[in-house]
Formats: sequence, C-alpha cells, structure tokens
Amino acid sequence: MGRWLRMGRRRLPWGVQACLACLACLAGLAPAAGSAAAVRVVDDLGTDVVLERPAGRIVCLYGGLTEIVCALGLDGALVGCTRGETYPPSVRAKPRVGTHLRPNLELILGLAPDLVLQGGGRAEAAVTVARLRARGIPAAVFNPADFEGLFSTIRRIGVLTGRPAAARRLVADMERRLQAVRALVPRGAPRPKVFFEVNETSLIAAGARSIVDAVIEQAGGRNVVRVPKRLVRCDLEFLLAAAPDVYVIQEGVMNPAPSDPRRRPNFALLPAVRAGRILRVDEALFSRPGPRSVQAVELLHAFLYPRAAEVAP
Repeated sequence: MGRWLRMGRRRLPWGVQACLACLACLAGLAPAAGSAAAVRVVDDLGTDVVLERPAGRIVCLYGGLTEIVCALGLDGALVGCTRGETYPPSVRAKPRVGTHLRPNLELILGLAPDLVLQGGGRAEAAVTVARLRARGIPAAVFNPADFEGLFSTIRRIGVLTGRPAAARRLVADMERRLQAVRALVPRGAPRPKVFFEVNETSLIAAGARSIVDAVIEQAGGRNVVRVPKRLVRCDLEFLLAAAPDVYVIQEGVMNPAPSDPRRRPNFALLPAVRAGRILRVDEALFSRPGPRSVQAVELLHAFLYPRAAEVAP
C-alpha cells in the first residue's frame, strides 16, 4: 500500500499523483488564460514607459489627455483629473487633483493610479512627473503640436490602456474629417492670413509650433506668426505689417475677458477689423490638442470659406 497516496476519499497510484503535481507546478508558472501582458511606449520626453498590464486606474493632469482617454471609452478608468475640467460631461464628477502645472501629489497617490498622463511643454510638468516616478507611479508625458503628433499620442495612449483598436478607429475618423475639409479648400487661391490671439493684455499669439497653427493650416488659412514657438509675444507694429485677413480671439483661462478689437486703439487699421472678419472661439476647443481639434478645423474653415461651407455635403 506504500505505492498509493490518499487524495480525499479516492486513492490514486503514486505515479499518477506525481504527474498531477508536475502539471500543477507548470500551470502555476504559465500565465493564466486571458491575463494581460506588459505594455510599453516611449513618451515625448523619450522615456520608456512600461506597465505590467494595461492601465485600469488613470489620472490625467492635462485636459486634452482627459478627452483622449474618454474618447477611447475609458471614462470608468479615469479616477482623477485637474481642476476646472468639464468636458466631456462625464468628468465633472471625477476627483480633482489640483491644476495642470501644480497638481497635488498626495491626492494623486491617494487615488492609487497605475498610470498618470501629463501634458508637456513647461518645466513644471516634468518636475511633477519626476516626483511621481520616484514614488513608483508610472507617468507618461505627451506634448503634440500638430496632428501627426496628436495621432501618435492617441495611439500610444491606446497601447497603455489596452485600447489600441479604439485608438486606431478614433484616428481614422479624425483623418477622414480632415480630408473632407481639405477637399473644400479652393486650389490655387491665396489662403486667408490669420492672426490667433491667445492673450489680449500681453498680445500673445499662437506661434508656428502650436496645435493652433496646425488647425489654421488644415482649415485652409495661413498663420501670420511664423516664429517657431508655441506662444509668441507681438506688438501693434507687427500686426499692422502682417495685415491679417482674419482675427481670431480665444476665450478661456488664458484670455478670460477679451475686448472687442474694433474698440482697441489703432486696431481699425487692420484689414480683418475693417472687414469685420473677427471670430471668437473657445480656448479649450482650439488650443487644447485632443479629439475635438478636428472640430476646431471644421469651425474655422466654415468661417474662412463661408461659400464652401454652404455647398458642403
């Protein structure tokens, strides 16, 4: 009877029991059925961001990234965002962790995220990310300044969150809509010259390395500010020399209460102001790289080419 081992009420031969033990050991070493594999991307700081599995608890420290996460159907995985975020409406009930450049580290840690997404562009953002990584929280930084960069950001967030197919569908839809706008831009005709006011008080404009510049280009316009920066301080002398055909004013956190250009000293000398070609837009829609950037293109194109918009299907 020494060759037999008792198992519950049943007795199995010793050799069979040994084989079962080996199989159980191997099963413990193999990944469970349906288990998630590690994911890896390189962010816009050149950092290799590696997660053991796709993120299931996400904190976003920049509104455009919040919109991307939600557009991928991950509203439920978003456990925190920055103060003042209202779009999409599903984020209004989410816990707040401070502002984009001054998030509260302890609040973030309390939410136990397995991924934090931050927008780049300023040194303060990198400092926050370094502090999070020192605490063992994976963080990725994205700073798209054009549509190709935006599409790449969407795809990489799709990888980190286990939604690569949803990311591909979102990018394909955005590309289709951009192509539809480009098809309506008259060929061979001079493009309207556009000035985009970011802030009235200091007369700050959107430069050539901004998502706004990409929106203007895709809409069929030409940004008169060609300085290779995101934000550029200008003066009236520059404006008069640039002679923009269209004057766009953003309204939002960076430009809370802009005045009517027609009432500003000497602004009546600008062709855009004389012709009444002044457009007020939502700062979050135009200056925030995200899924709605295509909507900004469509809106601006309709203003630049009203006749084309009338005949568009």
